[in-house]
Amino acid sequence: MSIPAPVATGTFLYLILGAVLLGLIFASRLTGRLTKDNAEIANVVVIIGTISTWLFWLCAWMHQWHPLIKPIYEE
Repeated sequence: MSIPAPVATGTFLYLILGAVLLGLIFASRLTGRLTKDNAEIANVVVIIGTISTWLFWLCAWMHQWHPLIKPIYEE
């Protein structure tokens, strides 16, 4: 059983988004805009936020792909 293409594409995009955000935090740390403690907190927030939004997107996509409740149309 293979992974559907939209799930693989969406997962890849969320990985890219998380990497870009972590890169921005790293750049902010290098330039001195963030202290070490704030950068560590920002890393945790970005990782948890990226995973949470990816999981929410995946659940919404799966719900639309195979709905649990099918409408019954009256004639």
